Amino acid sequence: MKIATFNVNGVNGRLPVLLRWLEEAAPDVVCLQELKAPDERFPRAAIEQAGYGAIWLGQKSWNGVAILARGTEPVATRRGLPADADDVQSRYIEAAVGGVLVGCLYLPNGNPAPGPKWDYKLAWFERFARHAGELLAAGVPAVLAGDYNVMPTELDVYKPERWTRDALFRPEVRAAFQAILAQGWTDALRTRHPGERIYTFWDYFRNAYERDAGLRIDHLLVSPSLLPRLTDAGVDRQVRGWDKASDHAPTWIELG
Repeated sequence: MKIATFNVNGVNGRLPVLLRWLEEAAPDVVCLQELKAPDERFPRAAIEQAGYGAIWLGQKSWNGVAILARGTEPVATRRGLPADADDVQSRYIEAAVGGVLVGCLYLPNGNPAPGPKWDYKLAWFERFARHAGELLAAGVPAVLAGDYNVMPTELDVYKPERWTRDALFRPEVRAAFQAILAQGWTDALRTRHPGERIYTFWDYFRNAYERDAGLRIDHLLVSPSLLPRLTDAGVDRQVRGWDKASDHAPTWIELG
């Protein structure tokens, strides 16, 4: 079972890239972020023609998350995190697919920090951590996949000394990420590639992709019951080099 996460940076504008990747990589489950489209503008017909069922939570111009499943319909279990009824940003969706609960998230960026956006990021992270803990307590086989907007360690960022005050690398968010791992979740890509410098995001500016000046901010966390099934993990880096590509590359795991 191949589960991937892909921040598409605009699902309609990047649709040819998404469809090409779906055909070439054939993932079983895909978590998408930054749809940047309201619900009615999600390209359902094109996704279905590619062989995928889908659920989504859209938002005009910003945010938006979706879960795709090859050859079947994801069974929606949650739209939005618990205790965020007043939060109008579309950042979390959850579904059961093939006996696995898949949570798709787009964690806030948080810049500039300090400030209101930073405070929102920390509050959202706290709600997410509570929900992650509840899933573990329930013994659910689960994967929490998405754009976390966190570089967990210095190995995950090009020239870390330049990022010390950024909301993606400040000690508070790195500690929050580690606290979720301490609950019992496993960072699948880092577990499979413990010492490698692997990135999932390259900025559009200053030839970042060509220079490999990247960040690892897209993560798939697996629950303890799924860890024995983890056989591989990687990044489809080449997709970032395609014409009109997202600034993220698809990141994936395989469960046996």
